[in-house]
This record gives sequence, C-alpha cells and structure tokens, in this order.
Amino acid sequence: MNRDLIKMALILGLMALIGPFAIDMYLPALPRLADDLGTTETASQMTLTSYFIAFAVAQLFYGPASDMFGRKKPIYAGLAVFALASLGCAFAPDISWLIAFRFFQGLGAAGVMSIPRAIIRDRYTGAEATRLMSTIMLVISVSPMLAPLAGSIIIVPFGWRAVFIAVVLATIVSVLLTMFVLPETLPPEERVPFKLGEMLHAFGILLRDVNFIGLTFIGGLGMAAFFTFLGSASFVYMDFFGLDPTQFSIAFAAGAAGFFIASQFAANAMRWFGPTNLIRGATLGYAAFMLALLAIFLAGLGNIWIMIIMLVLANIFMGFIMPSSMVLSLEEHGHIAGAAASLGGTLQMVLGTITMAVGSAVYNGTPLPMLIIMAICASGTLVLALLTVKNRIVAAA
Repeated sequence: MNRDLIKMALILGLMALIGPFAIDMYLPALPRLADDLGTTETASQMTLTSYFIAFAVAQLFYGPASDMFGRKKPIYAGLAVFALASLGCAFAPDISWLIAFRFFQGLGAAGVMSIPRAIIRDRYTGAEATRLMSTIMLVISVSPMLAPLAGSIIIVPFGWRAVFIAVVLATIVSVLLTMFVLPETLPPEERVPFKLGEMLHAFGILLRDVNFIGLTFIGGLGMAAFFTFLGSASFVYMDFFGLDPTQFSIAFAAGAAGFFIASQFAANAMRWFGPTNLIRGATLGYAAFMLALLAIFLAGLGNIWIMIIMLVLANIFMGFIMPSSMVLSLEEHGHIAGAAASLGGTLQMVLGTITMAVGSAVYNGTPLPMLIIMAICASGTLVLALLTVKNRIVAAA
C-alpha cells in the first residue's frame, strides 16, 4: 500500500474511531449503570438503542450536506454535537436524561462514520478503495478489541461516567486531525447545492438498484447481528457466564479478532476470487458458523469457550463481507457518492437498531434469544448474496 493510502486510512480510521469507542468502552458499564441509576436491564439497553436511532436518521442529512458544503464542514458540525452530548452523558442525573443525551451523541457520531465512505469514493475505486476501507477497518477494529478493556480500566476506579469524559478527549483529537491533517476531497466546483427533489431523485435511483440494495442489506444484516450482540453481550457474558468486567472485555476483544484479521485480506481476496464469489462464499461461511453455534446451544452443549471460538470463526467471514459490500455498493454511484453513502448507512443502521431493540425486548437471561436473532441475520446475508449480487469484475489496484 502506498503512503497516501496509509495516511488516509490512519486519518479516517482514527476520526471514525470515536463512534465505536463511545459504544464499546461503554459496554462493561451497562450492568453497573443499571444498578447505579436504579433502572432495569431493558432501560439501560435503551441507551444503546437511542444512540443508534439518531445515528441512522442523521446519516440521511450528512451525506447530502457533504455533497453541498464539502466533506470537512459537516464533520466539524458532527464532532461539536458529539462532544457536547458526551459531556451531557457524563453528568446525566437519571436514565431518561442519559437516553436523551445518547440520542444527541448518535446525531453527532453519524457524520464521522458516514462521510469517510464518500471521501474514499472521491479518490479511489475498485480494489484500491477496498484496500483503503479494509485498512480503515483495521484502525476501527482497535475499538472492539481494546475499548471494552480500556472502559473496564476506567470504570473500576472512576465509575461509568468517566467513560464519557474520555470520549470527549478523543473527540478533541478528531477535531485536530480534521483541521490540520485531513484534506478536503470535494473541490468547490464539484459541489452540488442541496435540492430536496434532487436528493429524492438520487435516493430513487439507489432504491431501484437491486445490486445496491442487496449489497447494502448484506452489510446491514451483518451489522444487525453485531448490534444484537452489542445489546446483549455484557449481560450474557457477565450475568449468565459470570465474567467480571475485565474478563468480559477480553472475551469481547477475542470475538473481534477474526474480523480484524480477515478484513486486511479483503482487497487481495477480491482480486483472487472476484467480488461476487468472495461475497457469496463469505456469507455462506458466516451463516454456517452462526447456525452451528445456535444448534450447539439449543442442544444444551454450549459454554463460554464454544461461544468465543465460534464467534471468532464467524467474524472471520464478516471481515471479508463488510468492506467488500460497502465499496461495491458505491462503485457505480460516484456522482452521488454522498447520497449513496448516507442512504446505505441509514438503511443499515435502521435495520441494526430495530434488530437490537427486538433482541433487548426478548432477552430472557440466557444466550438463546441473542443467538437465534444472529443466526437469522447471518442466513439472510447468504440469501441476499445469492439473489441480488450480480457478477462483476473488480479493477486491479
């Protein structure tokens, strides 16, 4: 990979890291937060749901805004909202205020998670774009691997509120990166004024594109499975299996390791096997391992070690699916990359948020509801890959 790609990957990855950090650092705190605020597990899980609802809706606006004002100005706006909301979370007096501030935190985080897709499309396509997306995911993968552990280190001596102070400090770093290091990739002459009719027309083009919808929802179902895991993992691991916050953080990080490793080979795998074969093969592997994990627990043979190992193996396949599906969904829509990135991100987040809310509602203190939903989502990725992803030839990097 050339130096320019590495530089862009580090900038965009570190900038986008604050959103996942606000989620993953926070996970070990959920059981303690519920006790501290005198609320239920379902109510504490709503702090995740409200974040993702806002995150999903806001992406619809950040994409067109980035097409109109350039990529950097909407990022500044998102980071400002995110920082102020994070301070609100740190001092929230009860669960209702915390849910509300988490909503605004999600509004801000959407900018730094959706606009980087358009920035990538501004400069790169094909395997080169996939390589950049994979490298960004390498940086972002630090979050599920290290953020829960960092969160547990902060939570044990300082309490769950200190996590949000740490997030504010990370946001300041992102502002500095955007201001002094990130280049503006959309020059003024290529910007388009916001027109509701044109935005709806662009969305209409995208919604009629079966390939775009298929690739978007392949990633969306993968995201839905992960969101279901996010919403239930701390209770399953800590309450059902009896892990402490540090042990939970290590187990959570292990589950992310498979995704972390595989995502770095996605660009090469796309060239070797072709994008269609890669996505179909990866969705088959993902569905197979998730269905096998569900079958093991339904048979009463499951334990913590089987869950961790099987999730690592399943996430290896997700590491191929996510960057490839994201890049290919935008490949034919460079002229409306901002709208495509925002619509795709919104559809994925809405699906993930609804699925997580369902998982929280049906959680019964055992891993089974979580695993059933994750297996259904994994099976859905395979069905969509077989039905909607058309044969394509990826450009060589």
